[in-house]
Amino acid sequence: MSDLQTVSRKVAWLRVLTLAVAAFIFNTTEYIPVGLLSDIGLSFGMESAQAGVMLTIYAWIVALMSLPLMLMTSKIDRRVLLLSLFSLFAGSHLLSFFAWNFDVLLVSRAGVALAHALFWSITASLAIRLAPAGKRAQALGLLATATALASVLGLPLGRIIGQSFGWRVTFLVIGVAAMILLAMIIKIMPRVTSEQSGSLKSLPGLLTNPALLSLYALAVIVVTAHFSAFTYIEPFVQQVAGMSHNFATLLLLIFGVAGISGSIIFSKYGEKHLSNLLIGAIALLTLCLMTMVSVAHSMSGLIAICALWGIAFMIIGMGMQMKVLTLAPEATDIGMAMFSGIFNIGIGLGALVGQTVSIDLSLSSVGYVGALFGLSAMLIAIVAFKKWPGRARQQEQDLVA
Repeated sequence: MSDLQTVSRKVAWLRVLTLAVAAFIFNTTEYIPVGLLSDIGLSFGMESAQAGVMLTIYAWIVALMSLPLMLMTSKIDRRVLLLSLFSLFAGSHLLSFFAWNFDVLLVSRAGVALAHALFWSITASLAIRLAPAGKRAQALGLLATATALASVLGLPLGRIIGQSFGWRVTFLVIGVAAMILLAMIIKIMPRVTSEQSGSLKSLPGLLTNPALLSLYALAVIVVTAHFSAFTYIEPFVQQVAGMSHNFATLLLLIFGVAGISGSIIFSKYGEKHLSNLLIGAIALLTLCLMTMVSVAHSMSGLIAICALWGIAFMIIGMGMQMKVLTLAPEATDIGMAMFSGIFNIGIGLGALVGQTVSIDLSLSSVGYVGALFGLSAMLIAIVAFKKWPGRARQQEQDLVA
């Protein structure tokens, strides 16, 4: 523990940066099938909508296992946990590369999902403890930015690799990156005992916190709204809009660059106007989903929609993480484990809704259905943030202090 107190600021930031890069990689691999659904489905003789079950299974394993795994490992040294879960993560990606049928691919993704569930149960509180003195908020901001960038930057980069060299190579590259991070963790990460992780005794307090529960409900609905359409953005662009696969890649890149703009907006206004910023971002997301079909045959229209969409989702992702961390200060690991699980329920539900809509109705309808969830999320946000503004604001100020 003395190492945490005496280490130089440079080394402390290097440790936080390692966790941020790890967060980027973990969330990138969760989202990466979105950009490769057509290729994965084709390689196994399946439709894109059928291959989309990859996201649902992955997300629901994370949702179901985040809290149990966190409780099971609450007393284990955090360095040991990181080494174990990165080994599982890298090995599972190697299995994805060699997957000889779709069932094997699903098994490999299940291994990644288990590592993901445990990683997100411990990372936020670990980043706070490893950060230089007085820099907790900045460490959380770096972690949140890396997390959000996964869907808006890691995804298009993974698609480019997959389009150029095959989807299996994308998974292999992620596995290699994980091995490099594993080496970094061995070299620079100290032994870190578990503190303020919470226990089963923490659950009643969290489950009776109305502000936190409302935020969890908001997370499920807004993430479902996003992934109902975003999971199938690649086949939508090619089959509904009639555009090329290269244009689909371009849109994902635009989504990513716009997400960086969203991060800048959040950094500037998020501390003082977090609630209003979240409501505005949800409204913008809903508008984008609602107008997908009407601009489908216009390149400039799709570009504009994806740019605004990327800004909105970045702000939503960063904002919800910050609110959860400040609403569960005495049990951060449990609070984040629950949030990670609930967020992934939204991902799985969104992928499942999008799959059902695209098969039973039409692929062009995914935006409209997503917009219905978006409208519901906006109403919940308005009511919740109006009813519990003071408590959340005070805890946000405490975190910065």
